[in-house]
Amino acid sequence: MRHVDFSPLYRSTVGFDRMFTLLDSLAQPESAPSYPPYNIERTADDTYRITMAVAGFDEDELSVEAHRNVLTIKGAKAEEENADEREFLHRGIATRAFERRFQLADHVEVSAAGLKNGLLHVDLKRNVPEEMKPRRIAITSAKPAEAPQIEGQTN
Repeated sequence: MRHVDFSPLYRSTVGFDRMFTLLDSLAQPESAPSYPPYNIERTADDTYRITMAVAGFDEDELSVEAHRNVLTIKGAKAEEENADEREFLHRGIATRAFERRFQLADHVEVSAAGLKNGLLHVDLKRNVPEEMKPRRIAITSAKPAEAPQIEGQTN
């Protein structure tokens, strides 16, 4: 059994903290869906891209939906009119329906999606609100308060 260790990736990613745990659990052979293949890449500090190989699908046969930190990508091939007339000697291009879900980290939003050369590109951006960003606190040195002097009177 092959096991992939994602622990080095936990230290170097922002936004997909829970994603590697989910990928690790999906790496088990009995539960790992392998269609369609995809890549997840970090394109900048707060931007990511999911690239999915969807050869044979048109834009109107694919749907990309983001709802409550879950990105769902679905594909369903339309029925062809002359499907009964065609005879395949070898069929290697899979055109079966699929649904792939990605768990997104907090404040990650889908910014764009596009289909080019059989690859579906979904761009993600992490937008952390200002009140949740770390802020720098200035350190000041406290001067000791001068002790009040009491003047004594001698009688």
